[in-house]
Amino acid sequence: MNRRLAKIWQHVWVHALVWLLVLFAVFPILQIVAISLRPGDQLYSTELQIIPDNATLDAYRIMFTEKPFLLWLRNSLVVSLGTALIGVALASLGGFALSRARFAGRGAALQGILMTQMFPATMLLLPLYLLMRKLHLVDTLGGVMIAYVATALPFCIWTMKGYYDTIPVALNEAALIDGCSPLQAFLRVTLPLSAPALVITALFSFMTGWSEFMVARVMLASRELMTLPLGLESLFTTYQTEWANYAAGSLLVCLPVVALFLVLNRYLVSGLTLGSVKG
Repeated sequence: MNRRLAKIWQHVWVHALVWLLVLFAVFPILQIVAISLRPGDQLYSTELQIIPDNATLDAYRIMFTEKPFLLWLRNSLVVSLGTALIGVALASLGGFALSRARFAGRGAALQGILMTQMFPATMLLLPLYLLMRKLHLVDTLGGVMIAYVATALPFCIWTMKGYYDTIPVALNEAALIDGCSPLQAFLRVTLPLSAPALVITALFSFMTGWSEFMVARVMLASRELMTLPLGLESLFTTYQTEWANYAAGSLLVCLPVVALFLVLNRYLVSGLTLGSVKG
């Protein structure tokens, strides 16, 4: 009886701890929702209500009608989708080559790719800027896209390489025996089996372009090329901060990412554990 009671109390404490952690995670989001519903530039309030008494949707209306939010959204979508497409294409090919091919310098290449993850992206700002200026890609969405691909690609290559290692080589060999060329065997056999890894790679590349601020701040100068992080930063001025508009914009920025996670949820479970079991 005492053991059963102890087990019940253990479950109670575990559930209480989980709900406490959930509260810590959700509380800031609820605060942002409350701020977005307050009028004007009101940030602090003595009320604990999530929906204030004087709640209004003016901040959301202003973001769509009086602020170039749709322009920022278009620029971010162009950059993020381009980064995801290029990142997936390069990482899928590079990861396959490093997983299947045996060539001189393969180990050094893998270690070099891994070592690039030791350095923060801010260290690359100066050389990236100088390189893009030489290529006349400063203040262009294409230049920012190339910079994002360069920073996201090492992780994506390692992700794809780890998943390819779990796919039996015999499947490719069987496709070659059946008359497929090496490229056809890769496209028809290996790539479809790598769907979870492709989703993780695409999502990571998309998030790199969607939420990154520092590189875009250095590379982009034109207001018509602002991405969403730059657009939200422009709401801060010397004499006034539009807190309600900023909070509303922050929530709107999160919606596409949340939608992606919900749509790709079934791939994420297997993709996040890729490479952990070999067989």
